[in-house]
Amino acid sequence: MRFLKYFYLILLSLSYLKSYGSHNSLDGLPNAKNGILDLRKIPLSQIVSLDGEWLFYWNQLIDSGSVRNKNQNYEIVNFPFRWDNYQLNGQRLPSYGHASYRLTVILPKTDEPLRILVPEMYSAYSLYINGKKVAKNGHVSNNDKEFIPYWQYHTIDLNQNTDTLEMILHVANYSHIKGGVAKSIELGTKSQMETHWIHGIAIDLLLTGCLFMGGLFFLGLYLLGSRDKAILLFSLYSIVYSYRIMGGGNYVIHNILPGFDWFIAIRMEYLSLFLSIGLFTLYTNYLYPKDVNKLIVKTISILCFTFALISLISPPIIFTQLINPFIVVMLSCIFYVLYVYFIAYKHRRPGSLYALFSSLMLMINFLILILNYWHLAPELQLPSFICYVLFFFFQSLILSNRVSFTLKKARKEAELGLIAKSEFLSTMSHEIRTPLNSVIGLSHLLLKENPRKDQAENLNVMLFSANNLLAIVNDILDYNKIEAGKISFENIEMDVYSLSKNIVKSLQISASDKGISVNLKIDKKLNLPVIGDPTRLSQVLNNLMHNAIKFTEQGQVLLEITNIKETELLITLLFSIKDTGIGISKEKQKLIFERFTQADSSTSRGFGGTGLGLAISKKILELQNSSLHLESEEGKGSNFYFIQTFEKSLQKPIQEKSE
Repeated sequence: MRFLKYFYLILLSLSYLKSYGSHNSLDGLPNAKNGILDLRKIPLSQIVSLDGEWLFYWNQLIDSGSVRNKNQNYEIVNFPFRWDNYQLNGQRLPSYGHASYRLTVILPKTDEPLRILVPEMYSAYSLYINGKKVAKNGHVSNNDKEFIPYWQYHTIDLNQNTDTLEMILHVANYSHIKGGVAKSIELGTKSQMETHWIHGIAIDLLLTGCLFMGGLFFLGLYLLGSRDKAILLFSLYSIVYSYRIMGGGNYVIHNILPGFDWFIAIRMEYLSLFLSIGLFTLYTNYLYPKDVNKLIVKTISILCFTFALISLISPPIIFTQLINPFIVVMLSCIFYVLYVYFIAYKHRRPGSLYALFSSLMLMINFLILILNYWHLAPELQLPSFICYVLFFFFQSLILSNRVSFTLKKARKEAELGLIAKSEFLSTMSHEIRTPLNSVIGLSHLLLKENPRKDQAENLNVMLFSANNLLAIVNDILDYNKIEAGKISFENIEMDVYSLSKNIVKSLQISASDKGISVNLKIDKKLNLPVIGDPTRLSQVLNNLMHNAIKFTEQGQVLLEITNIKETELLITLLFSIKDTGIGISKEKQKLIFERFTQADSSTSRGFGGTGLGLAISKKILELQNSSLHLESEEGKGSNFYFIQTFEKSLQKPIQEKSE
């Protein structure tokens, strides 16, 4: 349980910050005393929080031009100060109401222009300096009818000739469970404040962008590929929580969209918080389903989504009260998620180590947020940003590991399935071919025994069907050999002219039955034997010629062999099989080279065949560093061609040669 020890140490160290009383105390800077902050001895080399004892006037909007009056009814409070639940004259103050805060700041002499940064307040304010209104959020009023809430950071440039600031702050709240001021007003040089402000905005925008784009990436991964619900839920969590970064904290959303309706903004802020924790709980459930307790996950999820529903349909005064009970739910979720990831790590689940680190980052980050919310620690924006980035980084590693693991598993199963399929097809093909050969042989024997005319017709049909089936079985065996990498090639002397001539002659009978001619045209320069594999070349040419004859109803099929390049040792030949058949449309020309595929579903019904011939020919040529190409026009015919280079034989030239 080493992680819990680290967490406990972090908790102690962050909560110890409260003992200093204010941000200024941490840096050795003075705090206001009795409504006066004297900075004359302080060089403004760093940003000063205007914290300490301010004068507080409950239910009074004092005149911005009035001087300090001892007869006025005020309290001395420790600023920043929220008045809800404050004991005043023996009574607890409600969150609804209005009040004034007052502070006199004595400035040091400086040549640099000064600037004040004013944060959002609960839930509207007007700030006056030396009798002049310099900043406001919403509209301050002493009643809820005229009151308008709004949250936005403001910066105010001070007059360089001013050495004293009489600050009066009017604050009103009639819409939120909290009332008053929760964050410090800060003072510094203009350059410091610009850097400080831009730094804060940049961190929020960068983090929002990272979460939102990361969420979109994982959403795309889910929609376009993996249908893993864990990926979907994490993408939704990232997208939803990205608004929480931009819509809370520095309230960047109000700087990007000035005038953005406060009631919509605060509703979205709370919705994003409640929904994100619920989504993250469900994400953990789908990430490691064997390690979670379904009842705990269901309870946390229902509570989060119930809070979200309440924030959607109720006014802010209702749903803003949910934050404290929700913190309990959120802490329960974080601790339980850490426990689940620890159990997953013990069980060696994929990515569980990354999950453990990510949960630790999430825990530290939410601890910083909670302690800041309870004013036990400063905002610590940079450490919080680092924790967010590390959390998202580790979660990305988890999901990447998960996708990789799934793909490896699927690939292994596919490979095993492919091996089983190939073995099954090979075995079955061999088993089928044995009785087929017997059927073919017996058919030939019976035809030689002078059968009756009707018997001869039946035997011819049977022989034709058996030969067709044998051709299909042979195609399947060949394709399985090629896929399994078991095909081998010979390098022996062969006569391309004689080989092609024999192929053409063997096909003339089947072609003449269809009323078409089969012709051979061979280059006269091809007068030497070459070194190659005659069996595989015959197989390719036979497949292509058979294919051409099958899809040609009239005209001719031409096998043309051309010598396109020749050196002392090598010769390059162009083999072209042209037909005047049905042709193939452009959009289907790539499709026909796939296994078990023909250009149209009606093709197999009209012409027969398995669709393996072209796929086998293409594979054989590719294994010999060649490619099968096609030129075709629908209705006019096709031209299948390939180029192959052979070594020349040292034998004598071929004597007999005709076209």
